[in-house]
Amino acid sequence: MKAYVFPGQGAQFSGMGKDLYENSELARNLFAQANDILGFNIQSIMFEGTEDQLKQTNVTQPAIFLHSTILAACLGESFAPAMVAGHSLGEFSALVANKTLSFEDGLRLVAKRAAAMQKACELAPSTMAAILGLEDDDVERICAQIDGVVVPANYNCPGQLVISGALEAIDSACAQLTAAGAKRALVLQVGGAFHSPLMEPAREELAAAIEATHFATPICPVYQNVNAQAVTDPAHIKANLVTQLTGAVRWTQIMENMLADGCSEVIEVGPGKVLQGLFKKVDREISTSSAAI
Repeated sequence: MKAYVFPGQGAQFSGMGKDLYENSELARNLFAQANDILGFNIQSIMFEGTEDQLKQTNVTQPAIFLHSTILAACLGESFAPAMVAGHSLGEFSALVANKTLSFEDGLRLVAKRAAAMQKACELAPSTMAAILGLEDDDVERICAQIDGVVVPANYNCPGQLVISGALEAIDSACAQLTAAGAKRALVLQVGGAFHSPLMEPAREELAAAIEATHFATPICPVYQNVNAQAVTDPAHIKANLVTQLTGAVRWTQIMENMLADGCSEVIEVGPGKVLQGLFKKVDREISTSSAAI
């Protein structure tokens, strides 16, 4: 069974999507549509922008979404997923790929998500940190003992968990996690505490937009970030997507559940190969590849 997976923020690079634009009329039409929806020429930033330009949240999230969804559209009849999942932002790409969301509605929600997250980041200084080499249970226990907001945010693979929260709480947690035996506790260069309670203002803002958007019955299950379960009911997909901004990305559990449900091949759709590498850490024998037209 083929699983198609979609990357999240951090996978962007200058030149992303240019090959699609040059080789596909469908891609050119979808990029033009995206420019109209967003109100600025995103393709020029994707194709020729600097690293700093691509790091701006209002650019990064739509850019990765567009690279993934346009690539999936260009695959045509060869795109036949038995299951899909996306890491954080990538969940929106997955929901377009499995026909839960239209391309237009997905892009509008991603743009609103980026703007809402940026506003939430500006309310209080916050960040994230990667913790390597500790059991998830130990990270959860130590975070729960810290004064201030700090929570597990991204369960990326066994032995790799990202925490998220207020600056001082992150610093305290990193010190205690290192003392507890973490191989590394690395503060990340991100705009704020994604997938933590500090994203509550963004969740409230995005919830209204999600509720107002039509979600169709998908062509295959999506394994959602907040519960790692295969979901096909549009109402449940909506509810889980609302929770996603303040809830943890349970990618380790998603991979384990996909494999348990018969996944034999993983195809990453979009920039980078991060998700393929994470799957290999769970199952060395799994077949992985990058989608290409």
